[in-house]
Amino acid sequence: MSSDVVVRVSHRYSAPAERVFDAWLTPGQAARFLFRTRTGNVMQCEITPEVGGGFTVTDRRPTSDGDESVFDVVHLGKYVEIDRPRRLVFDFSVLTFGSDDSTRVTVEVQPLGPMASELTISHNLGHGNHARQVEETTRKGWDSMLNTLERELFPRRIGVQL
Repeated sequence: MSSDVVVRVSHRYSAPAERVFDAWLTPGQAARFLFRTRTGNVMQCEITPEVGGGFTVTDRRPTSDGDESVFDVVHLGKYVEIDRPRRLVFDFSVLTFGSDDSTRVTVEVQPLGPMASELTISHNLGHGNHARQVEETTRKGWDSMLNTLERELFPRRIGVQL
């Protein structure tokens, strides 16, 4: 039996943990980074920020054939745990790509001082061939989102210390 594929990405911000955490649950802020792509436009961002509630984020993207056609990518989440400002857990699915199977995403925000924090995402993709096939794309997607969060909401980044 194969073990689960878990994607982990982290990013540091020059902002308090509360501000970083709240960006995930505030529609006006979340629409600026959550599942946003370089060529897409977030058309819908609805969030019910309570356990049992969830989110719907629809990103309209151009098709790859170069004409003016577009398609909508619908991202759904159901909140399993909300522990402000440290931990957010949700079951996640992307309807557009033919599967409504959900996976588990954990967002953890660690305060690093009064004006600094580190956010870590752990996305359990499950096991099997599909999980391994989407592992790198998923990693790049989360990394891109965290970079977009920094550019859109927190322009000053703390240098990463190794």
